[in-house]
Amino acid sequence: MDSITLKWGTLKGWDIESDEASKALQKYADFGMSMWCATQHDTPEQKQALIDALFLMDEIWLLDWEGKQVNAEEAKEYILNYGNEK
Repeated sequence: MDSITLKWGTLKGWDIESDEASKALQKYADFGMSMWCATQHDTPEQKQALIDALFLMDEIWLLDWEGKQVNAEEAKEYILNYGNEK
């Protein structure tokens, strides 16, 4: 099973078993990553690579306040809109 965890609008953690999902996340990592997700500031290219990876996941978790499981579309909106709340 392939799963990722998102927090602060970016990738926090992962548990990947398939080659396809591994390659997708490697594309994201190739742009460079901070050791801590709280200090990660994704570029538009990183966001797109992460969004592409979402659709390969069996589970996606958001750990902001609620700690809930979401689908790829909800996670995509979260990534694109994080920090834009007014």
